[in-house]
Amino acid sequence: MVYNEKMDMKLNKQLSHWENITKKKMFGGTGYLLNGNMVAGIHKDYYILRLGVINANVATKSPKMELFNMTGRAMKGWVMVEKEAFPSDNELKDWLIKAIKFVETLPPKN
Repeated sequence: MVYNEKMDMKLNKQLSHWENITKKKMFGGTGYLLNGNMVAGIHKDYYILRLGVINANVATKSPKMELFNMTGRAMKGWVMVEKEAFPSDNELKDWLIKAIKFVETLPPKN
């Protein structure tokens, strides 16, 4: 299945001005990495956010967010978000900042 390019454009708009963010094709969509660690991405019609376990557990209280699960096994600290969950760019930006702050705590990957 093709990933949602409009959602990717929104992510790109939000993340392109951050230092050390790179974009990469992955899991049939796109991923945005900070110092080699994935921050966010698009999979099909979902945003993918790497929030860490605590923020991911908070996020999944929303009916439009669930743990990221591509293989039948949920990934702790990652969430899948329906596109309707972010009606405004500011709401998307707020969650992206949470993801970036978490990923900044991780050691860089080469």
